[in-house]
Amino acid sequence: MTDGKVKGPASYFPSIEKTYGQPVAHWIALVSAREGETHMQRVAWLKSEHGLGHGHANAIVAHVMAGKT
Repeated sequence: MTDGKVKGPASYFPSIEKTYGQPVAHWIALVSAREGETHMQRVAWLKSEHGLGHGHANAIVAHVMAGKT
């Protein structure tokens, strides 16, 4: 039996949308386009170029790199 609660990186998505004013699909598309970079390179890019906090950037990148897009 599941409690229906979203877990893992996707649990951050509502907060990301509220905080940064863009749908998660926007961030996923940006990160997906950065092929050939490591997880942390993508996180650092989101933080430096788009002002995302570490946890939010990490959640988006983890979701993309897990192939859940």
